[in-house]
Amino acid sequence: MDEAARSPLVAWESFYVIIGSSGAALTGLQFVVIALIAETRKQSTPQQIAAFGTPTIIHFCAVLLMSAILSAPWVSLSNVGLVLATCGVAGVLYGLIVVKRARGEVGYRPVLEDWLWHAVFPLTAYAVLLVAAIVLRSYPQRALFAIGASALFLLFIGIHNSWDTVTYIAIGLQPPKPSESDQQEAEDRS
Repeated sequence: MDEAARSPLVAWESFYVIIGSSGAALTGLQFVVIALIAETRKQSTPQQIAAFGTPTIIHFCAVLLMSAILSAPWVSLSNVGLVLATCGVAGVLYGLIVVKRARGEVGYRPVLEDWLWHAVFPLTAYAVLLVAAIVLRSYPQRALFAIGASALFLLFIGIHNSWDTVTYIAIGLQPPKPSESDQQEAEDRS
């Protein structure tokens, strides 16, 4: 029997087709969100985008990359583990960069929810990916579930953060609506 057919990765093929496609599609939608931000000419700074927008793209692309890696016809789980461990290390390092950027942000002060969704949860997902990749060869079934959970978690983190950005732009950056007395005063001046 062919080694690729016996690989535990074969059973995960549909899963990674689904979430990889979702990650790719959502990456494209995030580009639309950034274009809308630019079009509205709101007070979003490059620092805010680097701290809160770019990580969302990175998470979606990480899901796409993980899906591609796990869909490739690998000969051994050791090689898969090495590549995924590299992704996990890169994700953890990038997560620390995001924390630094968010801490240095002056135009917007992150609240607890922001710290959880933009720092703690992504760092957790990448750390789980790293640990699961390290033990993949020894415990393939458990590790593959942990890797799948990490990918799915990153996808949901990206969805949440995209939605958070859109609602912040749509609601949070809108000028306050004039009160009835302000409207009356404006009419009186006319």
